[in-house]
Amino acid sequence: MEGKSGKVVFKPYNQRQPTLFPSSLDSLIPEGHLVRLVDSAIEKIDLSPILDSYKGGGTSSYHPKMLLKVLIYAYSQKIYTSRQIAKAISENIHFMWLCGGNKPDFRTINRFRTSRLRNNTEKIFGCMLELMAEAKFISLEEYFLDGTKIEANANRYSFVWKKSTKRYAKNLDLKVKTLFGEIDQLNKAEDRQYGSKDLPEIGEDSTPVTAEQMEEKLDEIEKLLDESVPPLEKQEKRKLKKAGKQLKKDLIPRKKKYDRQLELFDERNSYSKTDTDATFMRMKEDHMRNGQLKPGYNVQVGTENQIITGYSIHQKSTDTSLLPSHLDTVKSSFGFQPKTVIADAGYGSEENYHVLDSRNIEAYVKYGSYDQEKKRSYQWKSQFYPEGMEYDVQMDQYICPAGKRLSYIGNRKRKTSSGFLSHRRAYRAEDCADCELRECCNKGQRARYMEVNHRLVTYRERAKKLLGSKEGVKLRQRRLCEVESVFGQIKQNFGIRKFLLRGIEKVTLEFGLIAMGHNMRKWHKMTLERAF
Repeated sequence: MEGKSGKVVFKPYNQRQPTLFPSSLDSLIPEGHLVRLVDSAIEKIDLSPILDSYKGGGTSSYHPKMLLKVLIYAYSQKIYTSRQIAKAISENIHFMWLCGGNKPDFRTINRFRTSRLRNNTEKIFGCMLELMAEAKFISLEEYFLDGTKIEANANRYSFVWKKSTKRYAKNLDLKVKTLFGEIDQLNKAEDRQYGSKDLPEIGEDSTPVTAEQMEEKLDEIEKLLDESVPPLEKQEKRKLKKAGKQLKKDLIPRKKKYDRQLELFDERNSYSKTDTDATFMRMKEDHMRNGQLKPGYNVQVGTENQIITGYSIHQKSTDTSLLPSHLDTVKSSFGFQPKTVIADAGYGSEENYHVLDSRNIEAYVKYGSYDQEKKRSYQWKSQFYPEGMEYDVQMDQYICPAGKRLSYIGNRKRKTSSGFLSHRRAYRAEDCADCELRECCNKGQRARYMEVNHRLVTYRERAKKLLGSKEGVKLRQRRLCEVESVFGQIKQNFGIRKFLLRGIEKVTLEFGLIAMGHNMRKWHKMTLERAF
């Protein structure tokens, strides 16, 4: 072919050129590729728990080892739905190589993910951690903990609120009790039931009416309509029929509905109708920018060298109360307990310090005022706080900046939602009316009153000492690029803004696959860096 500047030569191009020896897929995948690491890692894992779940008989099944490799590699490549994975198996040479010529459809992939892996994800994740620990990429001793909220696969406007449900149930009880009174009068049973006493007024008895009592009353109405001797008057009969219809069609179904809803709430204040395990929480990803609550889950994650070493899914929006149950999950599901936990001030509660201390775990955990204590404004205010006042140990008294003594007056107990009992000692001054510093510390009270948790003070002093040490400074610096970087990778770079599956069990399974996909990418990257 002649071009403007001379003869142009192209490389041979023939799509239908036959080859004597067909090329092998293995030869097309370079050494050191991520898919080879996934393949070798799964080959080393004991999959007997999954194999034992197959009953046998019938047609042959796809090997679970192959399906697990496909799923983990898919999650490392931003491919999450079963249809997309099935499509990749037909088009992508890396998936073809993993499948070894098999072509499972999307139903098979989804069935394996939701049924076979449901109770085995944690075991597989724990085995992968052991392999990475053997390769010296993690030590499983340092544990950087933080939480993030991920939206559930549920309608954003399908909320059910506990406060409203309780109000509806209370109004329903009042309505039912009123109806019961009318029915008893129609039944002319008040003399037999109460004698000379008056009927109880509605609202006196606060005991809620049960659905069983309502059904019994309905049976009583139907029996009365059929067997009444002498027959009821037309007006009485019409009223009884109306009451029975109201009970059957409206009141009893509503009562059962409210009972089911209150049972679903448990300790939560809300849930979603679409995914009843999801709780409405405030998300950082606010599409309407108005602080709207959205159904979601609180994901607690621990990392080391940006490798996820532990995770758990929770229905509470606050991180503070989740540390004990999270550590229990890490120990029971993944088989280790860290020696050191590094976390932000959201975890700096007395209960968490106590749990870490009882388990011999060093707590590099900030408390609420740790960063503020370094500011000059706080240093001036702190003289009015218990930790800034002089304490007379023998007299058990605090001495305020004005020289007034606050004496011990008694103990106070507070119990957390998890049942942890906190003991506080209460102190009060005699009179602060004429004090010049009254406006700075007293806040309108006649005499200064304060409660001091001495155990929490001890824990905070210990945490402050650890965080201020050389090791503490290093760990605090590392924390900034540990868990938050992992959340950035998962949510921003790999688009996990919303779960695909519903229910806390399936969501836990889904995040386990997300975590394994992330860890495989990180493992591969660290392997290449070590090679060079």
